[in-house]
Amino acid sequence: MRERVKYALAGAAAGLANGFFGGGGGSLLVPALVRGCNLEERRAFATSVAVVLPLCVLSAGIYLLRGGLELSAALPYLIGGAAGGWLGGKWFQGVKVSWLRRGFGLLLIFGGLRCAL
Repeated sequence: MRERVKYALAGAAAGLANGFFGGGGGSLLVPALVRGCNLEERRAFATSVAVVLPLCVLSAGIYLLRGGLELSAALPYLIGGAAGGWLGGKWFQGVKVSWLRRGFGLLLIFGGLRCAL
């Protein structure tokens, strides 16, 4: 029971990040899945994508209902993002975990710097 509460809280934090910032839930979930669920890192990256997808759909739906979503502006990013997601998923198994970890860390640093400056 205690474990489920811990997992639900990690999921809630990821959902909050997605709701507030329009993304970022995966950056919270990957470490939680590695430490809390003892998943191997590659599996944690893939699992976080499966968890974040419905969170993003839910957040986008709320933004749409409240008038905060501009679909015409999002479309080119959606097309490019789908292509990038497909490529990333295809290449994922061939990349060493150490490089995935480095790339993830650099992405977090880049995002933090962009928000701070």
